[in-house]
Amino acid sequence: MTTQKLGLLQKQIQKLSPQQIQFIKLLQIPTAELNTRIEEELEINPTLEEGREEKEEKNELEAEFEEDDFDESVDMEDEINLDDYLQEDDIQGYKMQGDGNFREDEKEMPIPMQSTLNDTLMTQLQFLGLDKRCYEIGKQLIGSIDDDGYIRRPTESIVNDLAFLQNIETNEEEVEKILKKIQLFDPPGIAARTLQECLLIQLYRREDDTFIENLTAKNKNSKQKLVSVREKAIQVLENCFEEFTKKHYDKIQKKANISEEVLKEIVEMIVKLNPKPGEFTSTYAKTQYVIPDFLLFNNNGKLELSLNSKNAPELRINNTYAEMLDAYSKSDRKDKSAKETISFVKQKIDAAKWFIDAIKQRQQTLLKTMNAIIEYQYEFFLEGDENKFKPMILKDIADKIDMDISTISRVANSKSIQTDFGIYPLKYFFSEGISTDTGEDVSSREVKNVLRELVEKEDKKKPLSDDKLEKRLRDRGYKIARRTVAKYREQLGIPVARLRKQL
Repeated sequence: MTTQKLGLLQKQIQKLSPQQIQFIKLLQIPTAELNTRIEEELEINPTLEEGREEKEEKNELEAEFEEDDFDESVDMEDEINLDDYLQEDDIQGYKMQGDGNFREDEKEMPIPMQSTLNDTLMTQLQFLGLDKRCYEIGKQLIGSIDDDGYIRRPTESIVNDLAFLQNIETNEEEVEKILKKIQLFDPPGIAARTLQECLLIQLYRREDDTFIENLTAKNKNSKQKLVSVREKAIQVLENCFEEFTKKHYDKIQKKANISEEVLKEIVEMIVKLNPKPGEFTSTYAKTQYVIPDFLLFNNNGKLELSLNSKNAPELRINNTYAEMLDAYSKSDRKDKSAKETISFVKQKIDAAKWFIDAIKQRQQTLLKTMNAIIEYQYEFFLEGDENKFKPMILKDIADKIDMDISTISRVANSKSIQTDFGIYPLKYFFSEGISTDTGEDVSSREVKNVLRELVEKEDKKKPLSDDKLEKRLRDRGYKIARRTVAKYREQLGIPVARLRKQL
């Protein structure tokens, strides 16, 4: 038999005030999203308006309104548990050692687009002239296409979706039939289930003379030869796809019974295909604009930093509501309805003041953090030479300006700076240190640049393995382990040696 006991548990929990939470949320958003956030606040709070802030009123008004006068109002000072806002995902990079490998936020900056992929496909679906039933099936298929342009949901599951969500009884054969029609849509390769199917769709569609004649300038006058190469490329993808993805070219030559010269032409044709048709290109292009948070200018050897003007909006308290409070202070406070109205107005004015203060604190924190980064990496910002990067981690800046690492992380993860050498994300300047033979510490950024250079200059027929790259780096004086070489190679998006091999 179990027994229950009562006891006291003492626990220390750090709390955040609503104003601190307001600041945290504002700090981590980039400049491109700040205006949207301000517009949202302007919509929900009528006491807040745009415009230069006037001189503060005397404190007499606020002194007259003690909390006792507003027993029915909401307590805006309720504290909130820190754990609700400082989750690990909320402070990316907080626990890292500082190698600059921040987790990328999948959310994109605001971008202008002519039309979405879904819009484009739905327009093409309408031109098929399908009956209502088949149109709904096609619509369900298009809705199942992911950002890369693939349908990764099993056909059987789509059949079930149609039955439960659309009340359409169908089967896999009918769905496949409509899918084949959608796979003829633009962009080429759309709605494939696998990479193999995606590439094959594109090759089967490219039978027209225009493509064959313009594929490559050197083979322009050999149309029949290119037709033959396309047919062989289809055979290779159908029968040797696994070997092709692993670049086992010798096995492909033997299995497909083709020469090295023909295989080279096949590879050249396949690599021109689009493995991610969902990403708009050419006529489906989308343009992304990066709005820098900071502007840095070199004025005759003196670096001058400023905030993007979008980071410094002019906000103030609406005079009408301030005057309403003033009028109430001079009236009979026994009117219950007036008391409730003024209670609401006071809460909104408090919230508006907090928001304005949070915006100002955001500006101060951004400038303080960026100035510390510039001071730390001063030589780079003067000349733009990446070899002048110093090893720098989040803790270095946090200690320098006496702030929490999580605050520096929030600034670094979503902000960028415009310099005379281009626009850089702040996280670009953080990197770990690597020791050299001379005992000096150099930035991992420098090591990555050397690593990239070694890969670019390697013999593509015999690419360098991680062990050989480690030896080459050590020959240049960098004390680095093979596993670190592999990590840096992956961060640079460089595949393993086997996948870098070319004919």
